[in-house]
Amino acid sequence: MQWLDLDTRSNNWLFLCYLSFMRYLFAAFFLLFFTQITVAQGLDGRWSGRLVMAPSGCFAVYNIEFTIQEKDGRITGIAHHFSDSFNYVRKNIIGTYSKDSNVLIIEEKEIVDFKIREDCVPCTKLYKLTYHKGSGSTITDEQIRGSWSSPASKATDGKASCDPGTIVLNRQTKAVTLPSTKSDNLIDKKNILVREIRLDSSLAQIELFDNGQIDGDTVSVYVNNRSVIYKQLLRSQPITFSVPIDPKRPVQEVVMVGENLGTIPPNTALMIVSAGKERYQLYLTADEKSNALVRFIYEKGK
Repeated sequence: MQWLDLDTRSNNWLFLCYLSFMRYLFAAFFLLFFTQITVAQGLDGRWSGRLVMAPSGCFAVYNIEFTIQEKDGRITGIAHHFSDSFNYVRKNIIGTYSKDSNVLIIEEKEIVDFKIREDCVPCTKLYKLTYHKGSGSTITDEQIRGSWSSPASKATDGKASCDPGTIVLNRQTKAVTLPSTKSDNLIDKKNILVREIRLDSSLAQIELFDNGQIDGDTVSVYVNNRSVIYKQLLRSQPITFSVPIDPKRPVQEVVMVGENLGTIPPNTALMIVSAGKERYQLYLTADEKSNALVRFIYEKGK
């Protein structure tokens, strides 16, 4: 009887050890699986940061922003290089993203638009980047960083050197589905028309900057009453979005709502509109009673 008790206790001990091991194994598996889900993030959205060039470059360090769409590991989008609203280069980008290794290869293609000093020439760049996510939960905990080089080691004129450098980008916005209902600010405030712009182009790229001193102005933007920007702070780096110019819907209305007045009322913004070869620079003002309205009208053969 004593031997039976000892044997039973041994079996119970072994069973408890087995349960502990299975719990540990399950916890480890869950943690690994959750980590994989966390790492394998979609890249859609806006990423902004700094690009470092060689000391001989026109701008040794300047701002850069990627607007990325990623599907099944294929990347398309826009790269926007700028030091301010008067020195910028915008290019189409394509690339690949490996979720297993978190490696991005992004290549700049044709130049969509640029305005820089006469003694400067744009470089076409190839980026080798990796995706990183910190332990926090905020958007800026996500980062892509790495190096860049020019495939030809020359600028687009074929003469100026284009030495390699580094780049670091933080996620600013994710691609999200925003509400289509009207804001109270659209109902209660009057929309003041700033300008009508007639275009024969399939897409208008829009950038919003704080006009002048950065004073805490926050804005929301609606395109045909649909929210595309919600309560974002205006800075020296642009808020970017696109407006499709559809021949079947020839009028597109963009409304900027001032969510506050900042420290220097009213709420003011610089809007840069790029569509095909056309470029427009508008100054928008919004306050407690009015919003700023820009109307785009499709006009074939303009």
